[in-house]
Amino acid sequence: MNQEFFKRLMNGEEKLAVVGLGYVGLPIALAFARKVNVLGFDINEARIELMKQGIDPSNELKAEAFSNCSIEFTHNPNDLTQVSFYIVAVPTPIDDANLPDLKPLLAATRSVANALRPGDYVVFESTVYPGCTEEDCIPILEEVSGLKFNQDFYVGYSPERINPGDKVHTLENVVKVVSGSTPEALETVAAVYELVVDAGVHRAPSIKVAEAAKIIENTQRDVNIALINELSIIFNKLKINTYDVLEAAGTKWNFLKFTPGLVGGHCIGVDPYYLTHRAQQAGYHSKVITSGRYVNDSMGFYIGKQTVKKVIAQGKVIQQAKALIMGTTFKEDVTDIRNSKVMDIVNELKSFQMSVDLVDPHASSQEMLHEYGVELLPRPNNDYDAIIVAVNHREYLQLAEAFFMEMMKDQHGVFVDVKGIYKGKINHLEYWSL
Repeated sequence: MNQEFFKRLMNGEEKLAVVGLGYVGLPIALAFARKVNVLGFDINEARIELMKQGIDPSNELKAEAFSNCSIEFTHNPNDLTQVSFYIVAVPTPIDDANLPDLKPLLAATRSVANALRPGDYVVFESTVYPGCTEEDCIPILEEVSGLKFNQDFYVGYSPERINPGDKVHTLENVVKVVSGSTPEALETVAAVYELVVDAGVHRAPSIKVAEAAKIIENTQRDVNIALINELSIIFNKLKINTYDVLEAAGTKWNFLKFTPGLVGGHCIGVDPYYLTHRAQQAGYHSKVITSGRYVNDSMGFYIGKQTVKKVIAQGKVIQQAKALIMGTTFKEDVTDIRNSKVMDIVNELKSFQMSVDLVDPHASSQEMLHEYGVELLPRPNNDYDAIIVAVNHREYLQLAEAFFMEMMKDQHGVFVDVKGIYKGKINHLEYWSL
């Protein structure tokens, strides 16, 4: 370990920077800011201004999370020259063809490279395919800075494990995987993260291993959820309740307890595409992973189609029917609408010329309009032929059937419970769930 650097960091003579202050970067920056001097950098000036006021633009952290923190927020890349240890935590999305979009990552790498000085460390947290750090990022660091990798500067990879909305599995109490470009770099990176991760760190033998470990975490969940989603389609055809089956099967000690649902967001719905892309580059066409992605990407359209069938079965003219969708974020109790598969339900219903209203207690109507071209209603109406509870927000968990019946046009309303949270509680409306 570089004892001299670590000592200067702890004495406040060196600064640590977090580049990218979204769902992942901001909690990391604030955690480190309770131990060392931190520079929080993001290109979004409006977000930076909010954070300077102790406001999390993502609405994940409360004001007290900013207390007792030695942190300076900036959108000026020139300020990065004050720093010796960089953590890059920017998004790694996919494009319209489901291919990796490395533009944010490479732009952030270029910003760091412009500030890089001899002896510095750069640690990447963004989820990527195995080999990305060494093949895509390090060449930029060398080219732009004019410095030599593993002589003048060192690199690590430590995949993020932040779970939006999860107040139990936090940065501090989840083991952190770390890796480094040299044995000394590995120990330095490990020592820095041990300052904030109480659960400790796991030293991966290489950067590629750390990258691969991260990407299979979400790929494994994606494939397992896809299996359950496919089973729910089968059981629907067999007229068996999926949740009854899962409850029965779950009594066996080694049964994996996954549930059906929409798989969107910026992690599980994205990361597998990075792995299949890299596999294809290596000459292998993934079968299980791509099949799972196909199933999960189809679920919104499937739910929409089943809703249409139920409405028609109630004797209604579908072109004159109206649906309410409750919940538009990619998962419960978060504000994030990125890659929300709820929009697939909306688009499927509209393709049958149904009218669709949307409500969500957490999402921003302005962001929905900007991202998807639709607005949220401040409150629902009472003229619906179908209500779809698409996201199991805490505000929806205890609602009574009478609440939904009051919003229906007549007694022949269809109630779609995507996550099965009202199983056994809906007795008068036409009920369907995955």
